Formats: sequence, structure tokens, C-alpha cells
Amino acid sequence: MEWVAVLNQLIYDVCRTIIPPPGDRIPMKPHHLLHLAAALLPSVYMAYLARCPETYHLRLMLLPPIALVTFGTFFRFIISGAEYAAANWSIAAFAIFIVSKDIDWAWRPEGMLRVGEEKPGVFIKPPPNQSRGGTSSHSANDTMASLSAGKCRSVARFCDALELFCTQRGIGWKFGIGVHIPKEHRSPQRSAFLVQTLISALRNFVILDACESFIKLVPGVNSPEGGTIFRPELPILPRYILSTAVHSASGCMFIAGFELLYDLFALLGVGLLHHDPSSWPPLMNHSWKSDSLHEFWAKRWHQGLRETFFVCGGSVGGAIAGNIGVIFGTFIGSGLFHELAVCTHSQRFDPQGILFFVQQPLLLILERLWKRFTGHRVRGIYGRLWVYFCIVILGQPLVDSWHRRGLGGEYIVNPRISPARLLLIPCFRWFTEVLGLRCVSVLLS
Repeated sequence: MEWVAVLNQLIYDVCRTIIPPPGDRIPMKPHHLLHLAAALLPSVYMAYLARCPETYHLRLMLLPPIALVTFGTFFRFIISGAEYAAANWSIAAFAIFIVSKDIDWAWRPEGMLRVGEEKPGVFIKPPPNQSRGGTSSHSANDTMASLSAGKCRSVARFCDALELFCTQRGIGWKFGIGVHIPKEHRSPQRSAFLVQTLISALRNFVILDACESFIKLVPGVNSPEGGTIFRPELPILPRYILSTAVHSASGCMFIAGFELLYDLFALLGVGLLHHDPSSWPPLMNHSWKSDSLHEFWAKRWHQGLRETFFVCGGSVGGAIAGNIGVIFGTFIGSGLFHELAVCTHSQRFDPQGILFFVQQPLLLILERLWKRFTGHRVRGIYGRLWVYFCIVILGQPLVDSWHRRGLGGEYIVNPRISPARLLLIPCFRWFTEVLGLRCVSVLLS
């Protein structure tokens, strides 16, 4: 089957042309950020077209070159150094995220509609404040009015395109219908909202720093080359206590990091761009309070990448097996999203990086079966223990896979501004020395 080998080599060469090996990429410099920003302009145009009527075929035609421009530009550069593996992973994930948005904007024949629209910019019931002026007897005035209306439509579509580009949960858009929005606990008054959001950002920064500082104390895991969270030199019980602690700290670090970024964007949007505070509802919903996996994934965990995972796998699964296919496909798409972001930077493919996500729909089916046979849904203290088992215990191979490939070796918080490294760890080290716990003191040094 010589033609199969030739075809495989052709596919490999094409992929390597678009996503070259890390050794062939250009080391990232500050001025290269302009290249990355320019590569996003075609995607903004795609979002603009998604708000224009009768552009379906044009969007489909432009999708391949826009995806190639995005991938080709973002994977042209690399931040040199093994200690920047997490940063390169984030850049790759962002590129995949943008292309998934392009696909979402391109494949909808009707375009991207707001809630209540039948066509882009055309509501099923016109808003009550929509002007209904009479006809003018002067053709010149009619021409000027038409030109003015055309400019207003163009400006409105451009603003819609920017909103589509930035929105993740789709609040106010048809693709966001059904997304759970956590209850707001902050004040709707602007100044109070900004103060509370600033306090939240500082709290999340401290949590992020403390969790990262703890992870950096674990040998192997703290190195850019990576290491397992299951330390083989330890007895079984301490080994799994340590792995559970590192896994939990990694999860808290992700949550705090997500919320910190969201808080900073909320401060920018409300403080500088004068957005209404209600347009920045909470991102997370106290995920540790979940008492079922259904509640955890549908309401407690962030929904920012819900549409991305649907594009990456849920849509295909739905076409094959209906609703159950959507669930399986969405979780598999999530696994592929995370794993491909790691693999694009010379890291080997690891099935453990996807296994956790493949398990989730099966575990959700078990919850449905429990409700069917017992008449009671999973909830209460036993439901919470079930969630902790599924996330904290069954999720450890996933986090181990990431740490073994060096994703914990980069400093997220600079040690020179780290409260944990400047204050907490030195105080704890002094305390352990006073108690004579030399082994702990050495670990903290």
C-alpha cells in the first residue's frame, strides 16, 4: 500500500508546514505580539460577516484560509526555554479556541443571532423604541438618510463582531441559551461593584500564589522537565496523600487563575469601558459545593468554553448519536482541546490527558441510572463525596500527565512579588525549625 504511505507523508508535511516543530519556530520577542494581534483581524471579520445577512457561503469559503492564518501565525513563534511550557500551552490553547470560534461563526446558515432575532439585526418583535419615521418627499434627504442608516448598521455590526469575539458564555445570544449564570453576590452599584471585584482579585491572587508555591516544593513537579506527582520513593500512603494534595492545589490554582483573569477583565470593562455591572456575572459557582456531577459540570464549573467544546466534538457526536452523542462528543472535544494544546509543543501525546474527560459522560450515565432505579437523584453528603471521588481521585492521572510534561515548572507569580515565598514559607520554615522538624524545614528551603 505505497499510496497510503505517500498520503500519510503528505498529510504530515502539510501539518508540519502549518505547525512547524518547536526547533524551527521563531523565538518570541515583544514586537512579535503585533503579528499575533494582526492574525486575529480575519477572525474579527468573520464575526462581522456572521452579523450580516446572506453571507453563509462566503463564510464557509473564508473559513479555511482564516484558520490557516491563525494556526500558521500563532505556531510560528515560541517562547524559548523549557520553563515556559505553560505559556506556550496557553498560546496554543488560545489559537485552537479562536479557530473554534471561526468554525462556529461560519457553519451557521442564519449567522449569529441575538435572543429574539429572526435574522441578524432583525427582531421577531421590533423593540418598542425602534423609530418609525414617515417618508420624506425630498429624494436627497432620502438618500442621506439611507447612507446614514447604512453607516449605523455597519457600526452596529462591527460592535456586534467585537462582542462576539469577546463573549464566551453567549449571554444575550442564541448560542448561549441554556447556559447557567451564577447568582450575583456583588452590589449592582458601580463603585461598590468595583471595590468588591478588586477585593476578589486580590484574594484570588493570594490563593493562586499559595497553591503555586506549594506545588513548587514538590521535587520533579517543580522542574521545567517535569515529574510525576506520584513520588515512587515514598510509601504508598504518603505517596497518595502527596498526590492528592498536589492535585487539589493544582485545581485550586486553576480556579483562582480563571477568576483572577475574569476579575481583571471585569475591572477593565466596568471601570474604564463603563459596562453595566450586570454584564459581568460571576464566572464560577462554588464548585466545591457540588453534590452531583450533573450539578458540577452544568452549574458549578465555569461555562466559558462550553461552545468551544461543542464545536470540537459535541456537534459531531450529536450528528452521530443525538443527545447522548452531544454529551460524549463535548467531553471528548474538551479532552482533545487540552491535549492538542500540549502536544503542539513537542510534548508526546498522552492518553491519560483524554481519559479523564472520556470518563465523565460514563459517570453521568451512572447518576442517571441511579435516579431511574432508586427514584432519587444523587445529592447530599454522599453525593458530594461522589463528586470528590470523581474529580479529586479519578482526576489525578490527568494532572499527573500535565506535570510530567513540565506544565508545573513555570513561575506564574514572580517570586519577587510572591507573598507566599516572601512571608508565608519563611515563617513556616522558622516555625518548623523551632519545633525541630528538620525534614520539613529542608523541604521548605
